Amino acid sequence: MLDKVFEAKERLRDNANLTPVMTSSTLNKFVRAKVFLKCENFQRAGAFKFRGAFNAVSKLSDKEKSRGVITYSSGNHAQAISLVGKLLGIKTTVVMPDNAPIIKCEAAAGYGADIIKYNPSEQQREEVARQVQEKFGYSLIPPFDHPDVIAGQGTAALELFEVIKDLNYLLAPCGGGGLLSGSAIAAKGICPKCKVIGIEPEVADDAVRSYRTKILHTVKNPVTIADGTRTSSLGKITFPIVLEYVDDMQSVSEKTIMDAVKFLFFRMKLVVEPSGALGIAALLSGAVIPEGNVGIIISGGNIDALTMNMILNS
Repeated sequence: MLDKVFEAKERLRDNANLTPVMTSSTLNKFVRAKVFLKCENFQRAGAFKFRGAFNAVSKLSDKEKSRGVITYSSGNHAQAISLVGKLLGIKTTVVMPDNAPIIKCEAAAGYGADIIKYNPSEQQREEVARQVQEKFGYSLIPPFDHPDVIAGQGTAALELFEVIKDLNYLLAPCGGGGLLSGSAIAAKGICPKCKVIGIEPEVADDAVRSYRTKILHTVKNPVTIADGTRTSSLGKITFPIVLEYVDDMQSVSEKTIMDAVKFLFFRMKLVVEPSGALGIAALLSGAVIPEGNVGIIISGGNIDALTMNMILNS
């Protein structure tokens, strides 16, 4: 599977941003390790999702592209698919929950996507998307459970290893498992000794429980500030990958997530959304006690002003 990540890297060349790897002496001193942040908050559309979206959409046939693309997402994948559609001249439709962050809805619409809202307490986004797909013949590019999406997401970790070749740990946020799966494939292929750990909110810990019991668990509509992790479960593709390639899963509290967002803002001058701060939250809270070189995927920076203001003043 590593070859697919390398192929995605070539496909993304000159299309995705080569995001920076940043450090903090304060963070290093606090956790007694050397921490390297792969800052996907500087990626196009503000998150790592652009990688998987571009890789998957660009591989469609001309006929499939001409019919258009549909997806479902709470935000970052919606923006990514919408931007890719704009860049490649492809019609895009996005199914979004009616409680999705306004900034993410506006961004997707701004890139030209048609937005279809649904009530997550009454409808399943997959079913809403399926009905629209059947009606118009669109190609579905799901947010995480797709081999080309997973391969694209893995390129972030691949780039990190090109800068820091010897990592003892790699921490990645986990919602549906696309980023974690791709990151783990890249890590184990490049640096087999690297310990890969997925991080989830405590109130959305379906992947943690699934990993530990080896049985797929679900958490419907979890009330977490980390909106990018509100997926109900790992996918049919990502679950087996996580079991095979990931070394551990840990969860963090809502307060710890907000503390991590504040640390990144005040100490490193980085705007990071709650989902993107999960790795930092794990270090600051002691959920993960690292040693040596530690890589962290900062997955995105798409946070609205009201949420950021609430966090910074909490």
